[in-house]
Amino acid sequence: MAGTTAWGGGARQLLRRVRDLMASPAPAEQRLAELVRIIAASFVAEVCSVYVMRAGEVLELFATIGLRPEAVHKTKLRVGEGLVGHIAAVASPLALADAQSHPNFAYRPETGEEIFSSLMGVPLLSRGRVVGVLVVQNRIARDYNDEDVESLQTIAMAVSEVVGSGELVSISELEPRDGLPMPMRLIGISLNGGLAMGRAILHNTNFSLSRLYADDTEAELAKLRTGMSALHASIENMLDRLSDGENLGGYAEPRDVLETYRMFAHDRGWQRRMTEGIRTGLSAEAAVYQVLNDTRARMATITDAYLRERLIDLEDLNQRLLMHLTGTEPGRRDLPDDSILIARALGPADLLDYDVQRLKAVVLEEGSPTDHVAIVARAFDVPVVGRVPGLLLKVEEGDPIVVDGKIGQVYVRPSDEVRETFAKSVHALVAQKAMYLATYDLPAVTLDNVSVALNLNAGLLLDLEHLRRSGVEGIGLYRTEIPFMIRQGYPDVTTQEEIYRRILDEAENKPVTFRTLDVGGDKILPYLAKTEEENPAMGWRAIRIALDRPAMLRQQLRALVRASANRHLRVMFPMIAETAEFLNARRLLLHEIDRAQDDNRNPPSRVEIGVMLEVPALAFQLDSLLPITDFVSIGSNDLMQFLFAADRGNPLLAGRYDGLAPGSLRFLQFVLEQCQRAQKPVAVCGEMAGRPLEAMALLGLGFTVLSMAPPSLGPVKMMIRSLNLAQFRPYLLSLLDLPNHSLRSRLAAFAQDHSIVLDGEIPL
Repeated sequence: MAGTTAWGGGARQLLRRVRDLMASPAPAEQRLAELVRIIAASFVAEVCSVYVMRAGEVLELFATIGLRPEAVHKTKLRVGEGLVGHIAAVASPLALADAQSHPNFAYRPETGEEIFSSLMGVPLLSRGRVVGVLVVQNRIARDYNDEDVESLQTIAMAVSEVVGSGELVSISELEPRDGLPMPMRLIGISLNGGLAMGRAILHNTNFSLSRLYADDTEAELAKLRTGMSALHASIENMLDRLSDGENLGGYAEPRDVLETYRMFAHDRGWQRRMTEGIRTGLSAEAAVYQVLNDTRARMATITDAYLRERLIDLEDLNQRLLMHLTGTEPGRRDLPDDSILIARALGPADLLDYDVQRLKAVVLEEGSPTDHVAIVARAFDVPVVGRVPGLLLKVEEGDPIVVDGKIGQVYVRPSDEVRETFAKSVHALVAQKAMYLATYDLPAVTLDNVSVALNLNAGLLLDLEHLRRSGVEGIGLYRTEIPFMIRQGYPDVTTQEEIYRRILDEAENKPVTFRTLDVGGDKILPYLAKTEEENPAMGWRAIRIALDRPAMLRQQLRALVRASANRHLRVMFPMIAETAEFLNARRLLLHEIDRAQDDNRNPPSRVEIGVMLEVPALAFQLDSLLPITDFVSIGSNDLMQFLFAADRGNPLLAGRYDGLAPGSLRFLQFVLEQCQRAQKPVAVCGEMAGRPLEAMALLGLGFTVLSMAPPSLGPVKMMIRSLNLAQFRPYLLSLLDLPNHSLRSRLAAFAQDHSIVLDGEIPL
């Protein structure tokens, strides 16, 4: 349905009606109720709603026609949450023919809006700030045009007058009170998901130097050596604690990270720079402080993510050494029970100085998902938000803080309403985790008795803990690149062999599919020459690097073969674009197996060699590929971005294409049918497999092997156990020839009508 409004000859008349209504003496909420009725009729919309901004950047539903009346004043959204919150956050209009396919869509069961497909919304602006959002919705997919958007924006100007006047919400509610700073919402990126509420604890790294210069060079050098010994001893003490499994539940990653950190502490170049400073006449403390400042200056000029992360570790070492030299030795710091740690940056040892059992979350000005501190925080299930600009200028010690690690947002001094909303979220999250825990020992079987094999995607040893407590079949994708990324040099065969053997030991005879090194693009190794590329996702990465640097690939394959002695070895090659590439990689693996036998080493008891189908071109070579491969795994993340020629990291393309489009589902169906004819196992891994609605579509196509991140196991298993596949499959197949942008809304409606559990979001 094309966008059609009364904005032809009746434009002025409609605007006059709205202005007259807004200026009438009737109570403000009564005027809003009449307003939404007029707008809905004029825009031929089943729904019109007005959301008003409350204190703490909360949008409250004040008036609606089409949604359930009881949702008024009950439905509340944080700025940035859901489509309404997104419109308020960016202060720009949004028009969607299939609103539920947008990544920001948030389902609110009390509104009944799941039956509406399309949405158009505009911000309500008053004195340069957003005071609310005006929305219309339609049941069918409706393509709102530019004229529709401009029309609604014009109406919004009139609505903004009453919303911003203080009649609905007192203007004083949005102003500072009692001299206290205003609530604020800070935007960062998620380094580890989760929700937390507490009070700010500032990580103090300020030092006052009593002496800058010293006459006795030898005494200062001796003092530096003593401080360095104390630093090394404190790191060894941490390693001993982690060896005892303190608070780790069997996880090994924090120790791995700290061992890498220890290598920095023994770096001779770092120690030489401090020694040279002392020989120029500086005190030991001043020499260390000089290196610290130099490190910070280098960080300000370096854009490479990996190098910045390593400099953070070096900065942390300088700070810790200064603490030893100045007599403020780092130790385990006492915390209140609800602490939110605020810092510019943290090294892994800094985090371990705190009692992580009392640490609810961490918020950083710096940071990236591969930071050592982020890896350690994941092991303790501590939410982390990073890259929050100006954090330390906006947060004071003791400030109430709410952290949404899932979407990377931080609320400082939030209103009572925001705290109440988050408290419900935290409660719902706890209840949801308990609900998922109850499914761990239950089989992944549909109502009509179709068994589904669920596997894990993993990249850290801590992920393997889920093997023992979630009833999964094995590891469908083990990303081998992380140990390569946290080291200063390429790990040798022995080091890699130890890593892979530990993984196999942890898996306890469950199959592990090792994906060979997938670097390049956004995953940079510091010891691998970086190349400037216009399209790095489609550039020199993964198997392309491996085949151009065969020594690297052969060493990795040799380590895998040795670690798998007398055990099952499954190896998968990524980013294969043609059969010839797979043949070359396969030949190298078979050569390493022969080499192991020649060296009188026990070979693997069983070897399976597979391919990761991410490049669409490979699908049209399956006739030549399938006879020489043992299995196929569809990498849905890269496959979808290549299939639609749409960079999944580009925010301008978010929501433009959907993996549940008829075309993408037919492509997946084609691959599945080819594999079935050749009797070769095929699995799907990535985001499609881990989202309940997408996973339901995959099962409808005929896939029965899915691999996903650990948090997705509970939601997907609940969907499977509530699905009658015999009912759903014919319905799905009947939709594949439609010209729709997406089938998402139709599939969601089917799930609702048939009581299929799709619990991907935490209800508020």
